Amino acid sequence: NKCQSQARNRWIEARKQELLDTRYFHVVFTLPHELHGLVLQNQKELYDLLFRTVAETLREVARDPKHLGAEIGFFGVLHTWGQNLMFHPHIHCVIPGGGISPDKTRWIHPKYPFFLPVKVLGKVFRGKFVSGLRRAHRKKLLTFAGSLKHIHQPKFFSAFLRAMFRQDWVVYAKPAFGGPDQVIRYLGRYTHRVAISNHRLVSFDGKQVTFRWRDYAGGNKQRLMTVSAEEFMRRFLVHVLPKGFVRIRHFGVLANHCRSESIDLGRKLLAMAPLLRSSDSASPNPPWLCPRCQAPLIVISRLTAAQLFWRLSSNSFADSS
Repeated sequence: NKCQSQARNRWIEARKQELLDTRYFHVVFTLPHELHGLVLQNQKELYDLLFRTVAETLREVARDPKHLGAEIGFFGVLHTWGQNLMFHPHIHCVIPGGGISPDKTRWIHPKYPFFLPVKVLGKVFRGKFVSGLRRAHRKKLLTFAGSLKHIHQPKFFSAFLRAMFRQDWVVYAKPAFGGPDQVIRYLGRYTHRVAISNHRLVSFDGKQVTFRWRDYAGGNKQRLMTVSAEEFMRRFLVHVLPKGFVRIRHFGVLANHCRSESIDLGRKLLAMAPLLRSSDSASPNPPWLCPRCQAPLIVISRLTAAQLFWRLSSNSFADSS
């Protein structure tokens, strides 16, 4: 937990330098529950597809002059859980209010109080994700096992995709943040989270686990849920991401390869003061970092080569005796 907290604090400090003087919007893209089984069997492939389609959807709709007519930047955070720990894959996006005009001469503010129309986003998102599924199936990139084994056949997979098109896909736009300070508070809550935090665990009697959860569908009331230890572990482990998977990603004009330039331009267009960055030469001796959590390592003592040799020799002698 300490490693996670340190990583979160460092990430938030870096983001503070990138905040623009504009409202920020919070948009959530959720996959329908009919896809949950397929996603669980193909996590790496379909989580990547989810990120890709969310980014393409937001950028395509934002470029349309009917809606914004600008290039936008944002970051997305993958969450795979609901409050009861059941599988619920969705991406939270934090988006500056507006974007850079095609000729890069002005900042274009949104026409709508909710940034972009969610029904349009939902339709585009659905079309892109289903198209991506069809492409992955054609390239034989998907695994089908258990109850899904039969839809491996092209005709059944096509029928499965048609069913996906018959329903609306949920895109939820939360109220705009009041400003950069609220964005920072949000980042602390949502970015570096695991499926359940310690304070929600109520009891464990050796056989059952009781935890708190918030019932959003039932009036946003806090409730208690008790499940067997095996079921609790099953629910928790479903949310362990594939090894090396990056669950926080930046897109558009805030993508890693162009973020510094875009932030400088955005600050200029919003009449903000230029961002002063410390050069690498200002800290010629950067701290050593833990290879696991990247937290700074604290030097307890320094040993000469002779002292190190003596200690190793002394330990070897003690072990042999």
